[in-house]
Amino acid sequence: MIDEHLARRLVDDQFPQWAALPITPVELDGVDNRTFRLGSGMTVRLPSGDWYALQVDKEQRWLPRLAPQLPLPIPVPVARGAPGAGYPFSWSVYRWLDGAPATERTIGDPIGFAIALANFLVALGRIDATGGPEPGRHNFFRGGPLATYADEAIRSIEALGDEIPGDAARRVWDDAMAAGWERDPVWFHGDVAVGNLLVRDRRLAGVIDFGSSGVGDPACDVVIAWTLFSGPSRDAFRATLGVDPGTWSRGRGWALWKALISLVGQLDGEPEAAAVSRRVIERVLADHAGETLIRRLAPAPGCG
Repeated sequence: MIDEHLARRLVDDQFPQWAALPITPVELDGVDNRTFRLGSGMTVRLPSGDWYALQVDKEQRWLPRLAPQLPLPIPVPVARGAPGAGYPFSWSVYRWLDGAPATERTIGDPIGFAIALANFLVALGRIDATGGPEPGRHNFFRGGPLATYADEAIRSIEALGDEIPGDAARRVWDDAMAAGWERDPVWFHGDVAVGNLLVRDRRLAGVIDFGSSGVGDPACDVVIAWTLFSGPSRDAFRATLGVDPGTWSRGRGWALWKALISLVGQLDGEPEAAAVSRRVIERVLADHAGETLIRRLAPAPGCG
């Protein structure tokens, strides 16, 4: 069992200089890793399985290089732990970053928040990607071709039946699949979700959890456009990010895939979570429908 008692044993055995510091669970924990507060200035992060353990080497190597080049704080490792006390994986100690997870209620200025996040992602994408971690098991193939999840997406649409507008969902998916990434790989975060965006004083204060990061196609980082933003804030995010239409389309595909597979598992017994997934699907479909209408109404090239 990964709990504070295990974290205590690991820290005491391997980092006795911190043995006097209290260890407590964080208020909102993740699935990929279990995180514990170590004193007031650090966190202990323990992978919960072998796939997630692959992320330790990556984060230990790359986060110290990325951090100085970014406009917002990100986690920086201060120590690396080894397997021990019956726990089979390497693990990390990080600097603590103050802030609460982003929600629509805690964000003071949605447009300003969207612009700040887009500027962060632009800065991340401009960092030299040479030698960076390519898509693979370590990040569940984020940054790779969306086709990796094509079968799963189509099966989910079929399984949901009349729960969603299936034909519209297929059109969004087909549009995303037709827009490939043909540029050099760039750095991406891989899981730009509300739980990984820290808010302090109602503004974006930091970005955490780079376990799904890598170099490749950054479309997966656009998903937040439909999971958090809407209307003017989404427009501001897109304009500041400056992505091409194909990347925006693939981002819709990533958002749709995740919402579809989540909804399939939420229909029985998770009504609140299902409502969130439905809202994301509705936003994605509406965005695609609006863009399609604009394309149809746009004058042909050369027409005045």
